[in-house]
Amino acid sequence: MAMAPNAAAGSSNNVNANIDAPELRIFVMALFFLFGGITSLNDVIIPKLKDLFTLNYTQAMLVQFCFFTAYAVIGIPGALLVKRIGYMRGAAVGLLTMMAGCLLFIPASQSALYVLFLFALFILASGVVLVQVVSNPLISLLGPAKTASSRLTFAQAFNSLGTVLFPLVGASVILGKIKDVKVDELVGPALDAYRVTESRLVVNTYIGLAVSLALVAAVVWANRHRLKGEHHEASSIGASVALLSRPRFGFGALCIFLYVGAEVSIGSVIVNYLALPTVMGLDHEAAGGEIWKYWFGAMVGRFIGSAVLRFANPGVTLAGCAAGAIALLAVSTHTSGLVAAYSLLAIGLMNSIMFPTIFTLACEGLGPRAADGSGIINVAIFGGAVVPLATGALADMTGSLTTALALPALCYAVIVGFGFFAQRPVAPLEG
Repeated sequence: MAMAPNAAAGSSNNVNANIDAPELRIFVMALFFLFGGITSLNDVIIPKLKDLFTLNYTQAMLVQFCFFTAYAVIGIPGALLVKRIGYMRGAAVGLLTMMAGCLLFIPASQSALYVLFLFALFILASGVVLVQVVSNPLISLLGPAKTASSRLTFAQAFNSLGTVLFPLVGASVILGKIKDVKVDELVGPALDAYRVTESRLVVNTYIGLAVSLALVAAVVWANRHRLKGEHHEASSIGASVALLSRPRFGFGALCIFLYVGAEVSIGSVIVNYLALPTVMGLDHEAAGGEIWKYWFGAMVGRFIGSAVLRFANPGVTLAGCAAGAIALLAVSTHTSGLVAAYSLLAIGLMNSIMFPTIFTLACEGLGPRAADGSGIINVAIFGGAVVPLATGALADMTGSLTTALALPALCYAVIVGFGFFAQRPVAPLEG
Protein backbone atom coordinates (compact mmCIF):
# COMPACT_ATOMS: atom_id res chain seq x y z
CA MET A 1 0.00 0.00 0.00
CA ALA A 2 1.46 3.35 -1.01
CA MET A 3 1.90 5.89 1.72
CA ALA A 4 1.10 9.48 0.84
CA PRO A 5 3.76 12.15 1.16
CA ASN A 6 3.70 13.26 4.74
CA ALA A 7 5.98 16.13 5.60
CA ALA A 8 4.51 16.64 9.02
CA ALA A 9 2.55 13.51 9.76
CA GLY A 10 1.22 12.27 13.04
CA SER A 11 2.59 9.72 15.42
CA SER A 12 2.99 6.05 14.67
CA ASN A 13 -0.36 5.39 16.30
CA ASN A 14 -2.33 7.70 14.07
CA VAL A 15 -0.19 8.21 11.01
CA ASN A 16 -2.87 6.57 8.85
CA ALA A 17 -5.84 8.03 10.72
CA ASN A 18 -8.24 10.22 8.77
CA ILE A 19 -9.04 13.74 9.91
CA ASP A 20 -12.78 14.33 10.23
CA ALA A 21 -12.93 17.70 8.49
CA PRO A 22 -14.28 17.21 4.95
CA GLU A 23 -14.65 20.94 4.31
CA LEU A 24 -10.86 21.26 4.61
CA ARG A 25 -10.48 19.56 1.23
CA ILE A 26 -11.64 22.81 -0.41
CA PHE A 27 -9.18 24.76 1.72
CA VAL A 28 -6.30 22.50 0.71
CA MET A 29 -7.28 22.71 -2.96
CA ALA A 30 -7.10 26.52 -2.63
CA LEU A 31 -3.59 26.28 -1.17
CA PHE A 32 -2.48 24.07 -4.07
CA PHE A 33 -3.97 26.61 -6.48
CA LEU A 34 -2.11 29.52 -4.85
CA PHE A 35 1.37 28.09 -4.57
CA GLY A 36 1.15 26.50 -8.01
CA GLY A 37 0.18 29.77 -9.65
CA ILE A 38 2.81 31.82 -7.86
CA THR A 39 5.54 29.32 -8.75
CA SER A 40 4.58 29.37 -12.43
CA LEU A 41 4.82 33.17 -12.55
CA ASN A 42 8.59 32.66 -12.61
CA ASP A 43 8.21 31.57 -16.24
CA VAL A 44 6.91 35.07 -17.02
CA ILE A 45 9.38 36.95 -14.82
CA ILE A 46 12.45 35.25 -16.33
CA PRO A 47 12.15 36.77 -19.85
CA LYS A 48 11.13 40.10 -18.29
CA LEU A 49 14.21 40.32 -16.07
CA LYS A 50 16.42 38.82 -18.78
CA ASP A 51 15.64 41.77 -21.03
CA LEU A 52 15.58 44.43 -18.30
CA PHE A 53 19.02 43.48 -16.97
CA THR A 54 20.45 42.18 -20.29
CA LEU A 55 21.17 38.75 -18.78
CA ASN A 56 22.43 35.58 -20.45
CA TYR A 57 20.52 32.31 -19.94
CA THR A 58 22.60 31.27 -16.94
CA GLN A 59 22.04 34.58 -15.15
CA ALA A 60 18.32 34.55 -15.97
CA MET A 61 17.96 31.05 -14.52
CA LEU A 62 19.13 32.42 -11.17
CA VAL A 63 15.44 33.27 -10.72
CA GLN A 64 14.65 29.56 -10.47
CA PHE A 65 17.85 28.87 -8.56
CA CYS A 66 16.98 31.32 -5.79
CA PHE A 67 13.33 30.25 -5.73
CA PHE A 68 13.96 26.53 -5.48
CA THR A 69 16.96 26.86 -3.18
CA ALA A 70 14.35 27.66 -0.54
CA TYR A 71 13.31 24.00 -0.65
CA ALA A 72 16.83 22.93 0.34
CA VAL A 73 17.10 25.56 3.06
CA ILE A 74 13.54 25.55 4.44
CA GLY A 75 12.32 22.01 3.64
CA ILE A 76 13.31 20.14 6.81
CA PRO A 77 13.15 23.12 9.24
CA GLY A 78 9.73 23.91 7.77
CA ALA A 79 8.51 20.37 8.45
CA LEU A 80 9.80 20.59 12.03
CA LEU A 81 8.02 23.94 12.49
CA VAL A 82 4.73 22.52 11.24
CA LYS A 83 5.11 19.59 13.64
CA ARG A 84 5.59 22.09 16.47
CA ILE A 85 2.75 24.53 15.72
CA GLY A 86 0.32 22.38 13.70
CA TYR A 87 -1.04 22.37 10.16
CA MET A 88 -3.29 25.43 10.26
CA ARG A 89 -0.87 27.70 12.09
CA GLY A 90 1.90 26.45 9.78
CA ALA A 91 -0.21 27.37 6.75
CA ALA A 92 -0.81 30.85 8.18
CA VAL A 93 2.92 31.39 8.76
CA GLY A 94 3.63 30.21 5.22
CA LEU A 95 1.02 32.53 3.68
CA LEU A 96 2.33 35.54 5.63
CA THR A 97 5.89 34.72 4.54
CA MET A 98 4.70 34.60 0.93
CA MET A 99 3.05 37.98 1.45
CA ALA A 100 6.31 39.42 2.78
CA GLY A 101 8.16 38.11 -0.27
CA CYS A 102 5.63 39.79 -2.57
CA LEU A 103 6.02 43.12 -0.76
CA LEU A 104 9.82 42.93 -1.08
CA PHE A 105 9.34 43.48 -4.80
CA ILE A 106 8.64 47.14 -3.95
CA PRO A 107 12.19 48.01 -2.75
CA ALA A 108 13.60 45.74 -5.45
CA SER A 109 11.84 47.82 -8.11
CA GLN A 110 12.81 51.14 -6.56
CA SER A 111 16.49 50.15 -6.52
CA ALA A 112 16.32 48.40 -9.92
CA LEU A 113 18.80 45.81 -8.63
CA TYR A 114 18.55 42.23 -9.90
CA VAL A 115 19.94 40.80 -6.65
CA LEU A 116 17.03 42.28 -4.66
CA PHE A 117 14.52 40.65 -6.99
CA LEU A 118 16.29 37.35 -6.35
CA PHE A 119 16.12 37.90 -2.58
CA ALA A 120 12.40 38.70 -2.77
CA LEU A 121 11.83 35.49 -4.73
CA PHE A 122 13.72 33.48 -2.10
CA ILE A 123 11.52 34.84 0.71
CA LEU A 124 8.39 34.24 -1.37
CA ALA A 125 9.52 30.68 -2.05
CA SER A 126 10.22 30.07 1.64
CA GLY A 127 6.54 30.71 2.30
CA VAL A 128 5.58 28.45 -0.59
CA VAL A 129 7.65 25.64 0.96
CA LEU A 130 5.84 25.99 4.30
CA VAL A 131 2.44 25.94 2.60
CA GLN A 132 3.45 22.88 0.58
CA VAL A 133 4.72 21.12 3.70
CA VAL A 134 1.21 21.53 5.09
CA SER A 135 -0.75 20.75 1.93
CA ASN A 136 0.81 17.43 0.90
CA PRO A 137 0.30 15.54 4.17
CA LEU A 138 -3.03 17.18 4.95
CA ILE A 139 -4.66 16.08 1.70
CA SER A 140 -3.34 12.56 2.32
CA LEU A 141 -5.09 12.48 5.71
CA LEU A 142 -8.44 13.69 4.37
CA GLY A 143 -9.49 10.29 3.06
CA PRO A 144 -8.55 6.58 2.86
CA ALA A 145 -4.83 5.81 2.74
CA LYS A 146 -5.28 3.39 -0.17
CA THR A 147 -6.38 6.20 -2.49
CA ALA A 148 -3.79 8.73 -1.27
CA SER A 149 -1.91 8.77 -4.60
CA SER A 150 -5.12 9.37 -6.54
CA ARG A 151 -6.25 12.07 -4.11
CA LEU A 152 -2.93 13.90 -4.20
CA THR A 153 -2.95 13.76 -8.01
CA PHE A 154 -6.46 15.27 -7.99
CA ALA A 155 -5.33 18.02 -5.59
CA GLN A 156 -2.39 18.77 -7.84
CA ALA A 157 -4.83 19.32 -10.69
CA PHE A 158 -5.87 22.46 -8.80
CA ASN A 159 -2.20 23.30 -8.48
CA SER A 160 -2.09 23.06 -12.27
CA LEU A 161 -5.16 25.29 -12.58
CA GLY A 162 -3.12 27.98 -10.83
CA THR A 163 -0.17 27.37 -13.14
CA VAL A 164 -2.49 27.84 -16.13
CA LEU A 165 -4.24 31.02 -15.01
CA PHE A 166 -1.40 32.94 -13.35
CA PRO A 167 0.98 32.97 -16.37
CA LEU A 168 -1.92 33.72 -18.71
CA VAL A 169 -2.74 36.89 -16.78
CA GLY A 170 0.88 37.61 -15.90
CA ALA A 171 2.05 37.50 -19.53
CA SER A 172 -0.29 40.30 -20.55
CA VAL A 173 0.44 42.41 -17.46
CA ILE A 174 4.17 41.84 -16.99
CA LEU A 175 5.40 41.30 -20.55
CA GLY A 176 3.10 43.78 -22.24
CA LYS A 177 5.66 46.53 -22.84
CA ILE A 178 8.84 44.56 -23.27
CA LYS A 179 8.77 44.91 -27.06
CA ASP A 180 8.54 48.72 -27.10
CA VAL A 181 12.13 49.51 -26.13
CA LYS A 182 15.48 47.94 -26.99
CA VAL A 183 17.22 47.79 -23.64
CA ASP A 184 20.67 47.28 -25.13
CA GLU A 185 20.41 50.75 -26.69
CA LEU A 186 19.93 52.47 -23.31
CA VAL A 187 22.75 53.58 -21.03
CA GLY A 188 23.25 55.38 -17.72
CA PRO A 189 20.29 57.18 -16.13
CA ALA A 190 18.01 56.33 -19.06
CA LEU A 191 18.61 52.63 -18.50
CA ASP A 192 18.05 52.93 -14.74
CA ALA A 193 14.82 54.87 -15.26
CA TYR A 194 13.57 52.29 -17.77
CA ARG A 195 14.30 49.43 -15.38
CA VAL A 196 12.44 51.13 -12.54
CA THR A 197 9.44 51.93 -14.76
CA GLU A 198 9.20 48.49 -16.31
CA SER A 199 9.78 46.62 -13.05
CA ARG A 200 6.72 48.38 -11.62
CA LEU A 201 4.65 46.08 -13.82
CA VAL A 202 6.08 43.19 -11.82
CA VAL A 203 5.57 45.03 -8.52
CA ASN A 204 1.90 45.80 -9.18
CA THR A 205 1.26 42.13 -9.88
CA TYR A 206 2.86 41.01 -6.63
CA ILE A 207 1.18 43.72 -4.53
CA GLY A 208 -2.14 42.31 -5.70
CA LEU A 209 -0.98 38.85 -4.70
CA ALA A 210 0.14 40.14 -1.29
CA VAL A 211 -3.35 41.48 -0.57
CA SER A 212 -4.92 38.16 -1.57
CA LEU A 213 -2.49 36.19 0.57
CA ALA A 214 -3.22 38.39 3.59
CA LEU A 215 -6.95 37.65 3.25
CA VAL A 216 -6.37 33.90 2.95
CA ALA A 217 -4.00 33.94 5.94
CA ALA A 218 -6.68 35.68 8.03
CA VAL A 219 -9.21 32.96 7.16
CA VAL A 220 -6.70 30.21 8.00
CA TRP A 221 -5.81 31.81 11.32
CA ALA A 222 -9.48 32.10 12.24
CA ASN A 223 -9.74 28.30 11.75
CA ARG A 224 -6.48 27.42 13.52
CA HIS A 225 -8.31 25.20 16.06
CA ARG A 226 -10.27 23.29 13.41
CA LEU A 227 -8.13 20.12 13.51
CA LYS A 228 -9.13 18.40 16.74
CA GLY A 229 -6.73 15.84 18.15
CA GLU A 230 -3.87 16.77 15.84
CA HIS A 231 -0.69 15.10 17.05
CA HIS A 232 2.86 14.96 15.69
CA GLU A 233 5.83 12.75 16.45
CA ALA A 234 9.22 14.31 17.15
CA SER A 235 12.13 13.39 14.86
CA SER A 236 15.68 14.42 14.05
CA ILE A 237 17.32 15.59 10.82
CA GLY A 238 19.85 12.76 11.11
CA ALA A 239 17.09 10.14 11.22
CA SER A 240 15.55 11.65 8.10
CA VAL A 241 18.81 11.67 6.14
CA ALA A 242 19.47 8.04 7.11
CA LEU A 243 16.44 7.00 5.05
CA LEU A 244 18.38 7.77 1.86
CA SER A 245 20.17 4.43 2.34
CA ARG A 246 16.86 2.71 1.62
CA PRO A 247 17.00 1.95 -2.17
CA ARG A 248 13.35 2.73 -2.97
CA PHE A 249 13.41 5.97 -1.03
CA GLY A 250 16.85 7.12 -2.16
CA PHE A 251 16.06 6.49 -5.83
CA GLY A 252 12.70 8.23 -5.45
CA ALA A 253 14.26 11.31 -3.84
CA LEU A 254 16.73 11.51 -6.74
CA CYS A 255 13.85 11.34 -9.20
CA ILE A 256 11.97 14.14 -7.44
CA PHE A 257 15.15 16.22 -7.81
CA LEU A 258 15.38 15.39 -11.52
CA TYR A 259 11.66 15.67 -12.28
CA VAL A 260 11.22 19.10 -10.73
CA GLY A 261 14.41 20.22 -12.45
CA ALA A 262 13.21 19.01 -15.86
CA GLU A 263 9.71 20.44 -15.48
CA VAL A 264 10.98 23.84 -14.33
CA SER A 265 13.70 23.94 -17.02
CA ILE A 266 11.18 23.44 -19.81
CA GLY A 267 8.70 25.93 -18.36
CA SER A 268 11.47 28.50 -17.93
CA VAL A 269 12.62 28.40 -21.57
CA ILE A 270 9.20 28.32 -23.27
CA VAL A 271 9.13 32.06 -24.01
CA ASN A 272 12.65 32.18 -25.43
CA TYR A 273 12.18 28.84 -27.24
CA LEU A 274 8.99 29.96 -28.99
CA ALA A 275 10.72 33.22 -29.90
CA LEU A 276 13.35 31.34 -31.93
CA PRO A 277 13.00 31.98 -35.70
CA THR A 278 13.11 28.22 -36.32
CA VAL A 279 10.18 27.61 -33.97
CA MET A 280 7.48 30.33 -34.02
CA GLY A 281 9.43 33.59 -34.03
CA LEU A 282 7.02 35.19 -31.56
CA ASP A 283 7.68 38.32 -29.52
CA HIS A 284 7.87 37.84 -25.77
CA GLU A 285 4.31 38.91 -25.01
CA ALA A 286 2.85 36.50 -27.57
CA ALA A 287 5.18 33.68 -26.49
CA GLY A 288 4.27 34.32 -22.85
CA GLY A 289 0.66 33.84 -23.82
CA GLU A 290 1.50 30.26 -24.80
CA ILE A 291 2.90 29.18 -21.40
CA TRP A 292 -0.55 28.29 -20.07
CA LYS A 293 -0.82 25.47 -22.60
CA TYR A 294 2.15 23.69 -21.01
CA TRP A 295 0.54 23.84 -17.57
CA PHE A 296 -2.94 23.15 -18.96
CA GLY A 297 -1.67 19.81 -20.22
CA ALA A 298 -0.47 19.00 -16.71
CA MET A 299 -3.84 19.97 -15.25
CA VAL A 300 -5.83 17.81 -17.68
CA GLY A 301 -3.41 14.93 -17.19
CA ARG A 302 -3.79 15.11 -13.42
CA PHE A 303 -7.57 14.87 -13.56
CA ILE A 304 -7.23 11.89 -15.90
CA GLY A 305 -4.38 10.43 -13.90
CA SER A 306 -6.29 10.59 -10.61
CA ALA A 307 -8.78 8.16 -12.17
CA VAL A 308 -6.25 5.97 -14.01
CA LEU A 309 -4.07 5.49 -10.93
CA ARG A 310 -7.00 3.90 -9.10
CA PHE A 311 -6.51 0.74 -11.15
CA ALA A 312 -3.22 1.08 -13.10
CA ASN A 313 0.21 0.16 -11.76
CA PRO A 314 1.74 3.49 -10.62
CA GLY A 315 5.31 2.48 -11.49
CA VAL A 316 4.50 1.40 -15.04
CA THR A 317 2.32 4.49 -15.58
CA LEU A 318 5.18 6.69 -14.38
CA ALA A 319 7.67 5.01 -16.73
CA GLY A 320 5.30 5.43 -19.66
CA CYS A 321 4.78 9.14 -19.01
CA ALA A 322 8.54 9.79 -18.64
CA ALA A 323 9.21 7.93 -21.89
CA GLY A 324 6.51 10.04 -23.55
CA ALA A 325 8.26 13.22 -22.36
CA ILE A 326 11.54 12.04 -23.91
CA ALA A 327 9.79 11.28 -27.20
CA LEU A 328 8.18 14.73 -27.30
CA LEU A 329 11.51 16.43 -26.56
CA ALA A 330 13.08 14.48 -29.42
CA VAL A 331 10.31 15.54 -31.79
CA SER A 332 10.52 19.19 -30.71
CA THR A 333 14.30 19.48 -31.04
CA HIS A 334 14.41 17.74 -34.44
CA THR A 335 11.58 19.66 -36.11
CA SER A 336 10.58 23.30 -36.58
CA GLY A 337 7.56 25.56 -36.59
CA LEU A 338 4.32 24.55 -34.93
CA VAL A 339 5.40 20.91 -34.56
CA ALA A 340 8.47 21.94 -32.56
CA ALA A 341 6.42 24.36 -30.46
CA TYR A 342 3.47 22.17 -29.61
CA SER A 343 5.45 19.00 -28.99
CA LEU A 344 7.38 20.94 -26.33
CA LEU A 345 4.18 22.34 -24.79
CA ALA A 346 2.62 18.85 -24.81
CA ILE A 347 5.27 17.66 -22.34
CA GLY A 348 3.04 19.21 -19.66
CA LEU A 349 0.61 16.35 -20.24
CA MET A 350 3.39 13.81 -19.65
CA ASN A 351 4.48 15.63 -16.49
CA SER A 352 1.01 15.44 -14.98
CA ILE A 353 1.24 12.39 -12.72
CA MET A 354 5.00 12.33 -12.17
CA PHE A 355 5.40 14.35 -8.97
CA PRO A 356 2.65 12.73 -6.87
CA THR A 357 3.43 9.25 -8.20
CA ILE A 358 7.17 9.50 -7.49
CA PHE A 359 6.30 10.97 -4.09
CA THR A 360 4.02 8.12 -3.05
CA LEU A 361 6.21 5.36 -4.51
CA ALA A 362 9.27 6.74 -2.71
CA CYS A 363 7.43 6.90 0.64
CA GLU A 364 5.86 3.47 0.25
CA GLY A 365 6.66 1.21 3.19
CA LEU A 366 8.01 3.97 5.45
CA GLY A 367 5.04 3.75 7.84
CA PRO A 368 5.54 6.10 10.81
CA ARG A 369 8.79 7.33 9.23
CA ALA A 370 6.89 8.84 6.29
CA ALA A 371 7.09 12.24 7.99
CA ASP A 372 10.89 12.10 8.04
CA GLY A 373 11.08 10.83 4.48
CA SER A 374 8.83 13.50 3.10
CA GLY A 375 10.93 16.22 4.70
CA ILE A 376 13.90 14.92 2.70
CA ILE A 377 11.83 14.74 -0.48
CA ASN A 378 10.83 18.37 0.01
CA VAL A 379 14.55 19.17 0.03
CA ALA A 380 14.91 17.20 -3.23
CA ILE A 381 12.67 19.79 -4.91
CA PHE A 382 15.93 21.77 -4.91
CA GLY A 383 16.35 20.16 -8.34
CA GLY A 384 14.24 23.05 -9.57
CA ALA A 385 17.22 25.28 -8.74
CA VAL A 386 20.06 23.15 -10.09
CA VAL A 387 18.79 21.64 -13.36
CA PRO A 388 17.43 24.91 -14.87
CA LEU A 389 20.70 26.68 -14.02
CA ALA A 390 22.64 23.85 -15.67
CA THR A 391 20.29 23.99 -18.67
CA GLY A 392 20.90 27.72 -19.01
CA ALA A 393 24.66 27.21 -18.74
CA LEU A 394 24.50 24.51 -21.42
CA ALA A 395 22.55 26.86 -23.70
CA ASP A 396 25.18 29.58 -23.21
CA MET A 397 28.10 27.19 -23.79
CA THR A 398 26.67 25.62 -26.95
CA GLY A 399 24.88 28.72 -28.21
CA SER A 400 21.79 26.57 -28.71
CA LEU A 401 18.68 26.44 -26.54
CA THR A 402 17.62 23.37 -28.50
CA THR A 403 20.79 21.47 -27.57
CA ALA A 404 20.32 22.40 -23.91
CA LEU A 405 17.00 20.50 -23.82
CA ALA A 406 19.02 17.28 -23.87
CA LEU A 407 19.53 17.76 -20.13
CA PRO A 408 15.82 17.51 -19.20
CA ALA A 409 15.62 14.46 -21.49
CA LEU A 410 18.33 12.75 -19.43
CA CYS A 411 16.37 13.53 -16.27
CA TYR A 412 13.28 11.83 -17.69
CA ALA A 413 15.38 8.80 -18.68
CA VAL A 414 16.32 8.21 -15.03
CA ILE A 415 12.65 8.49 -14.06
CA VAL A 416 11.77 5.77 -16.59
CA GLY A 417 14.17 3.50 -14.73
CA PHE A 418 12.62 4.34 -11.36
CA GLY A 419 9.13 3.58 -12.65
CA PHE A 420 10.11 0.03 -13.58
CA PHE A 421 12.17 -0.34 -10.40
CA ALA A 422 9.24 0.66 -8.20
CA GLN A 423 6.45 -1.25 -9.98
CA ARG A 424 6.36 -3.91 -7.25
CA PRO A 425 5.34 -3.36 -3.60
CA VAL A 426 8.18 -2.76 -1.15
CA ALA A 427 8.58 -4.38 2.26
CA PRO A 428 7.56 -2.14 5.20
CA LEU A 429 10.35 -0.43 7.09
CA GLU A 430 11.08 -2.13 10.39
CA GLY A 431 11.88 -0.31 13.59
